[in-house]
Amino acid sequence: MQNLLNDLLVVLAYGVVGTVLMAIGYVLVDVATPGRLNELIWTHRNRNAAVLLASNLLGVGTIVVAAIVASSHDFVLGIIGASAYGLLGLVIMSVSFLLLDAATPGKLGAILVDPEPHPAVWVSATVHLAVGAIVAAAII
Repeated sequence: MQNLLNDLLVVLAYGVVGTVLMAIGYVLVDVATPGRLNELIWTHRNRNAAVLLASNLLGVGTIVVAAIVASSHDFVLGIIGASAYGLLGLVIMSVSFLLLDAATPGKLGAILVDPEPHPAVWVSATVHLAVGAIVAAAII
């Protein structure tokens, strides 16, 4: 019974770290795009904004999972690693967004929240997922 309680607390701790990191990712996407992300997605049903946010959250989740796997059952190392690698992944995702914005015509943030579907959202989403996968692979 004690092992179950310990395991539940470990899961809770990792869940909190992952949720906080995804919340930070949400804020970063919200800052990078014009308008309020919650209104764009839930009120205006903007698919571009939803794909962009979903890819960011999946990228962060991938990094957190890799940090947990790499922790080798060392709880303290795992929590610190998940937090640090997650934050680093968010920084790299933000930089990759800025680089993609610089390399493409127009303002990428405005394009990605346009109400009309735009193929640029898939490029940006792929960058988020690729960065998450690269950071995850580097951890393991």
